[in-house]
Amino acid sequence: MIDPHSLGWLHDAVSWLLVPSLAALLLACAIAVVEAGIAAGERFHGLRRLRDSGNVAQVQAIARHRLERADLLARIPPMLGLMATIIPLGPGLAALGAGDPAQLASAVTVAFDATVLGLVAGIGGLVIGKLRRRWYEETLEAMEDALEKDAEKDAEKVAEKAA
Repeated sequence: MIDPHSLGWLHDAVSWLLVPSLAALLLACAIAVVEAGIAAGERFHGLRRLRDSGNVAQVQAIARHRLERADLLARIPPMLGLMATIIPLGPGLAALGAGDPAQLASAVTVAFDATVLGLVAGIGGLVIGKLRRRWYEETLEAMEDALEKDAEKDAEKVAEKAA
């Protein structure tokens, strides 16, 4: 059987991860707000300028970069939220075993708050990613349609000159 005192170092090491994970969750929520603002600017101004530039490769590169950011925002904060949920529950359950329900209540409060922060940032990333994916697909389709029309006009001009 494993002696609980021999693994005390593991508990101490994991406990150190709580504050950084909570800080990362707060940062993720702030990033989600900033990304929402950037996405709104893209929707109302940026995509039109990109479409008018006619540079399909540039639009694809920008889309890939911005979609990767949104995908990371949708995936990482929920994992951090789970981590920050589980970390305080260990000491909280130990406190309950020692007859200190107040410490358990405090640990559960931190755990639920961490879960909510992770989900808020993750939902933000998911929504932003889905919207951006649709917007960039529409922009690229419009650009490809414009290129096809230009190619057809060029072909007609060549045919007229040949006739």
